[in-house]
Amino acid sequence: MAFVQFSKVSLAFGDRDILKDVTINLQTGSKVALTGANGAGKSTLIKVLAGLVQPDSGTRAVQKDSRIAYLPQSGLTHHGCSLREEADKAFEFGYEMQRQIDQLGEQMAAAPENTNLAVRQADLIQALEESGWHRREAAAESVLLGLGFSRSDFDKRTEEFSGGWQMRIALAKALMQNPDILLLDEPTNYLDIEARNWLEGFLKDFRGGFLLVSHDRYFLDVTINEVYELFNGDLKRYPGNFTHYEKVREVELKTLIAEYEQQQQEINKLEEFINRFGAKATKAAQAQEYQKRLEKMVRIEIPESLKKIHFSFPPAPHAGRLVYRMNGICKSYDGSHNVLDNLDLTLENGDRLVVAGRNGAGKSTLLRIIAEQDSNFTGQVIPGAGVKIGYFSQDNAETIKGKQTILEYLEGEAPLELIPKLRDMLGAFLFRGDDVYKSLDVLSGGEKARIALLQLLLSPVNLLVLDEPTNHLDIHSKDVLLDALKGFGGTVVFVSHDRGFIEQLATRVLELTPGHFRVFPGNYQFYMEQIAKEEGESLPLSTAGKPSSATPSSGGQAPRNAPQSAGSNASSTGKLSYEEQKRLEADRRKAEKLVARIEGEIEALEAKKSELEARMADSAVYSNGEKAKAVQRELDEIASQIEAKTAEWEAASEALM
Repeated sequence: MAFVQFSKVSLAFGDRDILKDVTINLQTGSKVALTGANGAGKSTLIKVLAGLVQPDSGTRAVQKDSRIAYLPQSGLTHHGCSLREEADKAFEFGYEMQRQIDQLGEQMAAAPENTNLAVRQADLIQALEESGWHRREAAAESVLLGLGFSRSDFDKRTEEFSGGWQMRIALAKALMQNPDILLLDEPTNYLDIEARNWLEGFLKDFRGGFLLVSHDRYFLDVTINEVYELFNGDLKRYPGNFTHYEKVREVELKTLIAEYEQQQQEINKLEEFINRFGAKATKAAQAQEYQKRLEKMVRIEIPESLKKIHFSFPPAPHAGRLVYRMNGICKSYDGSHNVLDNLDLTLENGDRLVVAGRNGAGKSTLLRIIAEQDSNFTGQVIPGAGVKIGYFSQDNAETIKGKQTILEYLEGEAPLELIPKLRDMLGAFLFRGDDVYKSLDVLSGGEKARIALLQLLLSPVNLLVLDEPTNHLDIHSKDVLLDALKGFGGTVVFVSHDRGFIEQLATRVLELTPGHFRVFPGNYQFYMEQIAKEEGESLPLSTAGKPSSATPSSGGQAPRNAPQSAGSNASSTGKLSYEEQKRLEADRRKAEKLVARIEGEIEALEAKKSELEARMADSAVYSNGEKAKAVQRELDEIASQIEAKTAEWEAASEALM
């Protein structure tokens, strides 16, 4: 059983506490998400776990011979060899073990009577076999193909790959090491949806333990079973998937929110009094007393994810039912190979069309044509009457420059009625506090992309064309954008690699493969089910209503209004009888009681686990092999019970949906 554990670890940068007496235990089988607001210190915590940053105080213990693999958010590049050779570097641990085995063999030949050498060599041989090192070539090929590389890439020089693909190489190397503990800081940032799906499967089957940061709620829900939240330097554990964490956290913090609002009212009253009467001699003493109260007050802070920010688009200009038509569109970059080949597409008012397909299938090319950014194609495009297009891509960021502050720039772009809401909107897009006064010239590419997206959302348009709008957004920002797009009065065509975002927004799917296209009615879940049927696989159905098995057309439009399955217990009249209603209500009450009981049992087990982790962190325990093994056995048993109870909770919760 491998583990990495902290005990009362603290770290400060200047006068800011990043970690305050943090305790955490990662072990074989851990499937952990680390969450917290931007700037909370998540990346720093991962670096401390990886041993790259030393804490100010506390202890860090690592099981002997445990292998830890760490992937940062960005910044890794590779050069000087082929992709195949770079991948092989991930297996250096095995080469080192083989060298030790060979050295022990030489020592045994010189001293055959030394049985300790034979035991050590046998242990190393077994460890090397269990590591999968002898199957490294097959493992490397599987990981590289799963992350989107082609076999033709294997002999390319690594310096030929772009920044996003450089990070895929780094991710591939981390996974190939088959480590005991895997630390991944936003591993999905540079992955398309196919690669994300593959990574989900890898992590589900991964035998070691992992901790990851991601802004993709769907990805987290299907890969992890516990969440650690970092907030104001404190770290707290929540069992269950990410959606469960959000529900529990929201309920848990209702009291804090009420206290926050009450404190804000008191602060406003005190500040108003000081501003009104601070200069008056008769009130000056009282104003000074109020000022002292303000300075001594311990301010309550609320995580940004709980500050519900909503905004809506300006009213979409009127457009007819037919918004956009494309007939026989062909597009080639090399004169011989068509990226888009004889594509037909009709957009109707209110459509939310997601364009799906692997990298290189022509998704961004199609969006540029619709947005009138690319006229070098053959075929016919027919915009509908009154159509006004708004287009977003990562390239939009290149046009944002100058000495203006972010706030000044957007105030010049926004309709008058939206100017009072700009600060909240900027906060929703991760520009908080004094960030709004940054000069455009000092912004990073990701910050400029968020400004470009927000700029687009201020414009009155009726056809939005969005190429990867969720890049550089956290989960809360995606939710704000998603709510705004759901309420948008026009039509949306978009590309995204965020599965949850797609499933919440898309009403139709256009699938692009090299030289071919298909249009699927219904949501993205239906599309995935159809693909799974074609591949002879089966995917679990979501709890949402599912379209029936209408068959997509083989090169053009599928039926727009495919019949929907009933998906309910309603009779043919659509109404429930009195008896049926009573039965359903009774079943629901039983399910609610069961969920509450299981949650209580999980809390009791969590308390026991925390107690055991505290014992394990005691130097008198972890420095004593027998005591440590005994406590670890109890921890393993508790972890198994928690996992079983969590599975029970998830099954019982399904009945309430």
